[in-house]
Amino acid sequence: MTMRAEWLRGCATALVTPFSADGAVDEARMRALVERQIAGGVGVLVPCGTTGEAATLTPDEQMRVLRITIDGARGRARVLAGVGTNSTAVTVERATAARAAGADAVLVVAPYYNKPTQQGLTAHFRAVADAVPGLPVVLYNVPGRTASNIQAPTVLELARAAENIVGVKEASGDFAQIMAILRDRPAGFRVLAGDDAVALPLIALGAEGIVSVISNEAPDLMARLTERALQDDWAPARELHYRLLPLMEANFIESNPGPVKAAMALMGLLEERYRLPLVPVQEQTKARLREVLQALGLLPRQAHAAA
Repeated sequence: MTMRAEWLRGCATALVTPFSADGAVDEARMRALVERQIAGGVGVLVPCGTTGEAATLTPDEQMRVLRITIDGARGRARVLAGVGTNSTAVTVERATAARAAGADAVLVVAPYYNKPTQQGLTAHFRAVADAVPGLPVVLYNVPGRTASNIQAPTVLELARAAENIVGVKEASGDFAQIMAILRDRPAGFRVLAGDDAVALPLIALGAEGIVSVISNEAPDLMARLTERALQDDWAPARELHYRLLPLMEANFIESNPGPVKAAMALMGLLEERYRLPLVPVQEQTKARLREVLQALGLLPRQAHAAA
């Protein structure tokens, strides 16, 4: 029987990781971003994922970002900690450390580069789940990043075989696959959209929410969109979806998290700094982001006037 994680719903934010001029994690900015998310109504925070540039964080930095997020949440929001790597042993270490730090659950991406078979994926996720009994584990399927797809039968097998595998963040873009999971999942197993632009239709099909990028920029609006949809209040949800769609699209003009960090820099929330091999976005991307942010009223007043 699947462990219940009823809190895993609505808008979860895939947090960016701000960096300072010397390349270190900007801890003060990180705390401020966590506080802004909670003030905006976001109930689940997801540090150290793709959007957080986790692949370039050292183990010590990952734990520091996670602890800042947990301390900032202070019982006001849940923390779904990104711990996945392409090494099962390292993923187990990070999941164990996240549990010790107080994370509410862990998000485990399919191993990238290795290209495991479905049997290999099953063995990987079972090993992680078995290593942290009692801790909810959420699968993360993003074939565009990992070069391997967690197929629907594999997700369903894992959902039935390990009680603490409680859900999946689905970013394959394959609606047939996602609908197969939604149709045949065991009771209590949660499905979260992995792309902002499909959050509304997937909730309509039965998904419980979204792990969102756009909520870094507009937490209140995205939290409201998902809540309206989950309450079957479709007219305002649809209005918010189309209002936010230009920003959803602009966030992926270049590889995530390039555009979202550029947008947040325009908003005055952080400095536009990345870890190589990521570099600043092109000027035309920044111009489009400025245009979209201005239309949404998300630019600081002086920047709005200058534009």
